[in-house]
Amino acid sequence: MNKELVTKVNGYLANLGIEYVKLHNLHWNVVGLEFKATHEYLESLYDDTADALDEVAELLRKNGELPLASMKDYLDVATIKELDTKEIAIKDALTTACNDLETLNAQAIAIRTAADQAGDFALVNMMEDHLSDYSKKLWFIKSMLK
Repeated sequence: MNKELVTKVNGYLANLGIEYVKLHNLHWNVVGLEFKATHEYLESLYDDTADALDEVAELLRKNGELPLASMKDYLDVATIKELDTKEIAIKDALTTACNDLETLNAQAIAIRTAADQAGDFALVNMMEDHLSDYSKKLWFIKSMLK
C-alpha cells in the first residue's frame, strides 16, 4: 500500500474512531417520543462502526502499516468532530449521525478511487462494501427524518 493510501486510510480510521465514540454519546443522551427505537438504532450504528474500525485497522496491519490507535491520534487527524455531552433531541441526533455518515461515505469514495488507481483490490473491495452499507444507513436515517 503506497503512503498516500496509508494516509487516506488512517484518516478514515480516525473518523471511524471519533464516530464510534460520538455514536455512543448520541445513544446514551438521545431524548424524545421515539426514544427506544432511536436509542436501539444508534446502538446498531456504533456496533457496525466498531466492526468497520477493526476491519480497516487490520487491513493496514496486513499491509505492514501501523493503524492510528489512540484518541489523541484520531483527534489530530479526524474531520468528524466530537460532540459535547448533553441531552439531544431525536431529530438532532439523527441529523448528526446522517451528516457524519455522509462524511464517511465521501471519504470511502475517495479511498476507493485511489485504491483502484493503485491496483489495491482488497481495499477497493472493502470500500465498496462500506459504501453499500452507508447507502442503506443513509436511506434509513433520511426516511426517519421525514
